[in-house]
Amino acid sequence: MPSPVTVRFKRLNPRATMPAYQSEQAAGMDLAACLDAPVTVAPGHIVKVPLGFSIALPVGFEAQIRPRSGLATKLGVTVPNSPGTVDSDYRGEMVVALINLGREPYTVEHGTRVAQMIVAPVSHATLLEVEELDATARGTGGFGSTGVL
Repeated sequence: MPSPVTVRFKRLNPRATMPAYQSEQAAGMDLAACLDAPVTVAPGHIVKVPLGFSIALPVGFEAQIRPRSGLATKLGVTVPNSPGTVDSDYRGEMVVALINLGREPYTVEHGTRVAQMIVAPVSHATLLEVEELDATARGTGGFGSTGVL
């Protein structure tokens, strides 16, 4: 297993839940809502859910915010910008955007696990402008060019 990365955590609300892995080999830490009152996500709507904390990631890392598979597959509640990226220089409150693609309203209560966070390394690329790109068998084919399914 790779060596752990230290992410500094600052509680902005005393009721905030620290992100936590739910199993020994889980890739993501669950993120829990920090709410004063329940929030309902109507079908087709997006709601921003506060988490009550901020973080400081090491330079060269990002936090990816992804849906929880159970919420997405069973209820249609997911993260619309999945995966969302939290940059290492962001210090504001962590917030998760949720969209309800299901048919029924979904109510988020304080402490509800709404998403997961994966801490991952990032690379900065150097772009080199050229006149031509090397040819490949695929060429310019995209969006289903290798088969619809």
